[in-house]
Amino acid sequence: MKRTLLILPLAILLLAGCHGNTSQPATPAAIDYAAVQTPPFNADSAYSYVADQVAFGYRTPGSTGQRRCADYLASQMRRWCDTVIVQDFPAVLWDGKEVRGKNIIATLNALPGSPEGRRILLAAHWDSRLWADHDPDEANHRKPFDGANDGASGVGVLMELARAISSQPLTIPVDIIFFDIEDQGVPEWADKYENDSWCKGSQYWSKNPHTPFYTATYGVLLDMVGTQQPRYTKEEISRQYASGILNKMWTAAAAIGYGDIFVNKDTDPILDDHYYVNRLAGIPMVDIVQNTPGTSFFQHWHTMGDNMEHVDKNSLKATGMVLLKTLYGDYGQSK
Repeated sequence: MKRTLLILPLAILLLAGCHGNTSQPATPAAIDYAAVQTPPFNADSAYSYVADQVAFGYRTPGSTGQRRCADYLASQMRRWCDTVIVQDFPAVLWDGKEVRGKNIIATLNALPGSPEGRRILLAAHWDSRLWADHDPDEANHRKPFDGANDGASGVGVLMELARAISSQPLTIPVDIIFFDIEDQGVPEWADKYENDSWCKGSQYWSKNPHTPFYTATYGVLLDMVGTQQPRYTKEEISRQYASGILNKMWTAAAAIGYGDIFVNKDTDPILDDHYYVNRLAGIPMVDIVQNTPGTSFFQHWHTMGDNMEHVDKNSLKATGMVLLKTLYGDYGQSK
């Protein structure tokens, strides 16, 4: 199961491998996040970017929807970003099928002579899953679904962030990566599990970055951030590798009235793109991901119900505003 809470033996293995990234910036003096000036985050625009992705159809490997949506994402990001790279890569799915993926990599404020590593990495995955293997109707378990929340929502927030930041540049470059083939791991009906069958795009990029020796100050991953009852917790991998930025973001959220969404609660490790960015690329990255008590991430996770009907504009805005307040608190022009 994609990103399901990892069972204890696997959690032990994950934590035993944590080497403690010492490159994280020290926590600065207290920032009044409520007073930090940011460009506005347009929730309607973010929602429209989510809807645009879904309108292309299923964004699955080898599909027309994958090709058309990749072209759309690259074209849109060129409106706001200095550079856009489409990283084409090979991948082998859990059943041995060979496919091609496309990581979309865009850079804002590509300052000449920027110190290597002094930049921020933001990411989300843009593919939709081939199999609705959690659907209550078993007849749907081998069918694709829209992936409005699981995939498109994080991308929509980052597209709106790119638009906002382009209107009021930060003092640091920002790289935005849309990872492909994240959500094609072993389906439940296959009756087996392989961790590395997930997150193919981030695995490839972490081993083959678009810029040789790429690094960043920290990274933030968004996943399933458009649910109607958003709830994000302090997930274990994020705490182990990137506690500084994790605590900073949750502090900013509380300061601007989103403490009931960014919940100050420690939760178990999960498998997501941030795991590979942390472990393989060595960049401290946190995961902002839906955590609904008593269910798998959210009610419509990996079901036919993951569609635009269950995407909430206010949830997209909450995530976007916390990111903006955090970024501009540290790297606004007044700094």
